[in-house]
Amino acid sequence: MKNRFNKYAHFGLLLFVAAVLACCNKAVKTTDIAVEKGVSQQLAAYRSRVVSNLAYVLHFTIQVAKEEPILATESVSFNLNENKSPLQLDFKENTNHLKRLTVNEKAVDIDHRNEHIIIPATSLKEGKNQINIEFIAGDLSLNRSDDFLYTLLVPDRARTVFPVFDQPSLKATFQLTLTLPKQWQAIANGPLRDSTITAASNTYRFAPSDTISTYLFSFAAGKFDRISRTEKGRVMQFLHRETDPNKLKLSLDPIFQIHGDALAFMQTYTGITYPFQKFDFVAIPEFQYGGMEHVGAIDYKASTLFLDEGATQDQKLGRSNLIAHETAHMWFGDLVTMQWFNDVWMKEVFANFMADKITQIAVKNSNYDLKFVLDHFPAAYGIDRTEGANPIRQPLENLQDAGSLYGNIIYHKAPIMMRQLERLMGPEQFQLGLQEYLRKYAFGNATWPDLISLLDARTPADLQAWNQVWVNEPGRPVFGYDLQTLGGKISRLTLTQKAEDKSDRLWPQLFEITLVYPTTTKEFTVTMDQREVALKAVEGEPAPTYILFNSTGLGYGLFPVDQKMPPSVFALKNPVARAAAYVNLYENMLNGRVATPLQLLALTRQGLTQEKEELNLKLLTSQLGDIFWKFLPPTKRPELAPALENEIWQAMQQIPNSNAKKQLFKAYQSLALTPAAQAKLYEVWATEKSPAGVNLTEDDYTALALALAVRDYGTDGEILRKQLTRIKNEDRKKRMEFLMPALSADVKTRDAFFASLKEEKNRSKEAWVVAALGYLHHPLRAESSEKYLPESLNLLAEIQQTGDIFFPYSWLQATFGSYQSPAAARTVRAFITKNPKYNPKLKAKILQASDDLFRAEKLVRKHVPEPSA
Repeated sequence: MKNRFNKYAHFGLLLFVAAVLACCNKAVKTTDIAVEKGVSQQLAAYRSRVVSNLAYVLHFTIQVAKEEPILATESVSFNLNENKSPLQLDFKENTNHLKRLTVNEKAVDIDHRNEHIIIPATSLKEGKNQINIEFIAGDLSLNRSDDFLYTLLVPDRARTVFPVFDQPSLKATFQLTLTLPKQWQAIANGPLRDSTITAASNTYRFAPSDTISTYLFSFAAGKFDRISRTEKGRVMQFLHRETDPNKLKLSLDPIFQIHGDALAFMQTYTGITYPFQKFDFVAIPEFQYGGMEHVGAIDYKASTLFLDEGATQDQKLGRSNLIAHETAHMWFGDLVTMQWFNDVWMKEVFANFMADKITQIAVKNSNYDLKFVLDHFPAAYGIDRTEGANPIRQPLENLQDAGSLYGNIIYHKAPIMMRQLERLMGPEQFQLGLQEYLRKYAFGNATWPDLISLLDARTPADLQAWNQVWVNEPGRPVFGYDLQTLGGKISRLTLTQKAEDKSDRLWPQLFEITLVYPTTTKEFTVTMDQREVALKAVEGEPAPTYILFNSTGLGYGLFPVDQKMPPSVFALKNPVARAAAYVNLYENMLNGRVATPLQLLALTRQGLTQEKEELNLKLLTSQLGDIFWKFLPPTKRPELAPALENEIWQAMQQIPNSNAKKQLFKAYQSLALTPAAQAKLYEVWATEKSPAGVNLTEDDYTALALALAVRDYGTDGEILRKQLTRIKNEDRKKRMEFLMPALSADVKTRDAFFASLKEEKNRSKEAWVVAALGYLHHPLRAESSEKYLPESLNLLAEIQQTGDIFFPYSWLQATFGSYQSPAAARTVRAFITKNPKYNPKLKAKILQASDDLFRAEKLVRKHVPEPSA
């Protein structure tokens, strides 16, 4: 028995050991994360779970010559909560940029593949870790010019400059040192701690930044002027390169004042004091966006901030809105950041939503409701009506595709949606919900479902169902109506709603209709929460002359047009009602309803003298230009041009408002087709003598020279060369030099210019490229430029990889935005057919940018009646 017992005892021991080993093996099994390009959602989720207490210490040495490599060192410290797998550090550069790697003070072989540095688990440990790297900085996102540079790292571009855990959910502090050419200034996220000057360089050492996401890390350095002011008790530093003394005199006070007003508003609205160490900003020539909300170092496009005496009301409101937008981001986006870039729209919608509110305070006599309609609805409809329409919230598997999420839906449809939500909940409960959200997730990350849950608890409305159609699905509703009268009174008014894409969706919303009578109006609110709603409140009211739908401009969709409304639209007293009507008329024209392009053109021409509101006049002249160049047969333009040019010029002379005069002059400049009109423009440019009451500045004369050049007026290049000598600012001079080949009268020169854009280095100034493409593909040049369209589409995928977030769509819009020919439409369709597996988000951008082309193709073919006298 003893031997037998010992035998089975030994066997049992072996089983026990095997079980323990199996258990242990299971416990230490590695988490397999594929090493793939970009930053996958799986990789980001894993790193969020195991990495914490993250801090970067960075030192960049920048030489005077922009071709010289930027030598850099980096220390990354973090806590590792478990150590079961290799750790991937993101670096989208060539491996030869990596010079030395140590992990926890021990040298490690460099394993760099598919845009990641692989840190072996054997070199790591649970708890505190430190990685040190010597490398050459990547320059894809360093935006280098001859005497300045700046980072722009949204959405996943930090990894193109230095090794980093590049995802929004891994917030960190950044301690930066910059060794720069001696005459350069610098600004960064953290406060400047000290600097050291040598014979050839100046080293700036910045204190650690606040805890921020990687896309918010930023610095700008170069030959800048620095201004320091205290606004409402807060010190603000401003770096700029503007040399025009008039622009500086007129712009500096409002720039600082609007920042101060915006900060004050946001602190009051959120109940949270400005949450970061400092509040500075920098104006960048030809910056890719209007602005970027870097903590402690906001970037702005210089031309938007610096206005002169010729600035229109729209430009002043635009500056205020931009500053307010970036300031609002300090709370929405920077203090509380999205967990993943599928919710990037959240920070943008709240920045726009708050900016609209702030501008009411920051700019005197601003009409909040009017600006809201004009800013958001045309831009939102311009995407949502297309075959490529996308929802506000979109799925995202890899951050390398995050740039394609940006666009007019998140910037313009989302604020409309948010205002509907505020109206549904009531302003007080909505504000309290946002305050709770900011307090709960301060210095952290949150998702849209997190916010919806907080808001849902504050309203009896079913926000989950509401959210599904407004946020998670694309498109817009189309409204109809049926009016019945009896004995001169309304017996029944029924409104209907259906989806434009023929689906069964329903958009619950509130909007107004107005009954218009010869001497009065009466407004009613519609709660459109069913497919068909009978508006009981109007029953028994006198039958109106006509009904104005969506009269406050807050409803979203394609609204009906009462046939009796168009001739009387200019008599509406409320400018918001007129704006909503203009937008709706235009949308109906595009859908082939109510009015043809010629008929709407005739109506719009009447508005040149009857519309007194400057912002509405801008909308009308913009629509007029679009109809003239995009939606009329080219053969019709010469017939209409003489009378149209004369009407615009006469309206400009008659209207008393100087800004409105300037708006009409710009319209005349845009439409000038006859030799007589072009000669008149040339006389203004050559003598630098503007029409009476129109204030033209250097920028305006430059735009006028470009307009004449695209019309082949004068000897090839003569006007542009002369204008180049007039420009004083070096940054603006370089822009002009870049544009000149695109405007040449010589086709071969234009061909060579387009060919040059195939090289990435020639697309580095994206704003310049977009402007050049607009002239290259101007309707007057369409016949010779249509051959560029196929290659423009072929370059799109590369442009997405090498360009910033707005560049792919801007490239497409500037390229296809003015064409109307069947051949151009066939080019787009052929590309899509030939590439059935093309990136779906880029395909959507193509369809969005080509929507006017497809509509023009149909509208131009139709028989259209002659315009009325």
